[in-house]
Amino acid sequence: MKDFTKEELKKFNGQDGNPAYVAIDGTVYDVTDIPAWQGGKHHGNLAGLDQSEAIRQSPHGLGVLEKLPKVGKLVD
Repeated sequence: MKDFTKEELKKFNGQDGNPAYVAIDGTVYDVTDIPAWQGGKHHGNLAGLDQSEAIRQSPHGLGVLEKLPKVGKLVD
């Protein structure tokens, strides 16, 4: 698994052929093939960012993360 800084993670925004990654509680997940994240956007949330707060407030919560591939860790 790769270590990502916040700056590196921004490149994985699901735009211009880039994969779509999101960080949740320090783990980086690949949401590229998730239809709800098509184009790097999901209900106003953007890929390439730490979306920990958004996932905690979402109706599906943290349980949805079990199905996502882990690709790395978010580091300072």
